[in-house]
Amino acid sequence: MTTPHQIRAARALLGLSHDQAAALTGIDRDLLLQAEDDAAERDLAIADALEKAFVKQGIVFIEDGEGGFGPGVRLKQQIGKCGSIRPENLNSANDG
Repeated sequence: MTTPHQIRAARALLGLSHDQAAALTGIDRDLLLQAEDDAAERDLAIADALEKAFVKQGIVFIEDGEGGFGPGVRLKQQIGKCGSIRPENLNSANDG
């Protein structure tokens, strides 16, 4: 079952505001806020609809216990070259 933490994280990974996520998923903003609230009563149909919509946008939901860790989310594909420097290559010559 998708957790409120996963829903918040998925929305954040996609860079969506609450209003943008509501428009994208077709779910009322207040119901989205409720789905992200740990203290709110869970509506499993809303959580399921949000999960399906976010999966279509490239989010992968990780089940509790998968890989020996708790539940989480990640992007299905890399968003492009990062352009970062590997730790072993860090030195004063490449300080930005």
